[in-house]
Amino acid sequence: MSKSPQPRISYVVGRLDRALSLAVEERVAAHGLTLPQYTALSVLRMRPGLSNAQLARRTFVRPQSMMQVISKLEGEGLIQRAPDPDHGRILRTEITEKGRAVLAACDRSVTRMERAMLADVSREQRDELRETLLAMVRRLGAGLDDV
Repeated sequence: MSKSPQPRISYVVGRLDRALSLAVEERVAAHGLTLPQYTALSVLRMRPGLSNAQLARRTFVRPQSMMQVISKLEGEGLIQRAPDPDHGRILRTEITEKGRAVLAACDRSVTRMERAMLADVSREQRDELRETLLAMVRRLGAGLDDV
């Protein structure tokens, strides 16, 4: 009797990506954000002052879509933009205090979801999983070093 074929790792990772996206989207929606808005705020927390184009690259959305995300976040008072001192046409984006508060609330919800997802995984296994995933991302040229 032959062993049944196992799903490809890329398939399993793809399923996990979709499941995580849906789970995070559900949790951040409770705080008035979409997944792209939450991602943009998360990136801006680590890298304040990014331009639209830089933010779009780091959040894996098209620049046109990022304009919509930025407009909504700015309209809600979650971010503010100011002209770059060296390039007046470039607007630098930063999170406001209100944006930080909403982001913190979203983070708490997402952390609870991650804890439930990883409930049966030891700290050592989590650390090893994170390092393995980061290494795979880097080998595919999508490293997180510049987030």
